[in-house]
Amino acid sequence: MRPEQVALIRTTWGQVTPLGIAAAALFYERLFALDPELAAMFAHTDMERQARKLLQVLGVVVGTADRLHTLGPLLEELGRAHLRYGVMDRHYDTVGLALLATLETALGKAFTAPVQEAWTLAYAAVATHMRTGARRSQQAA
Repeated sequence: MRPEQVALIRTTWGQVTPLGIAAAALFYERLFALDPELAAMFAHTDMERQARKLLQVLGVVVGTADRLHTLGPLLEELGRAHLRYGVMDRHYDTVGLALLATLETALGKAFTAPVQEAWTLAYAAVATHMRTGARRSQQAA
């Protein structure tokens, strides 16, 4: 990612974080609207706790946006862990769409084409590592 994209991610994340749990709740609302079957994966989940986890992980991604490659092993492990919850490869695309829709709603007019591009690149890097971890785990089984 280019430095200006990293700056956009950090600036816009700073605008989203004051929304706290409400932003994460909006994400899950969007996710379940895009794929209602995913709601079943969270049927027995404390959604407030899950929301805090999501915000924490996104905070780490934002904090390391200029060096996302360093998160590779952690994200691959996260991908392996998500297999246990029933996450399939196609779900990563849905999550990406839900994330962008959430950011668009939360940021309003500040969600510009360059902001969308920066977040799309960041999410693609994260999803690639997670998918790699999941694939490696499936191949080893």
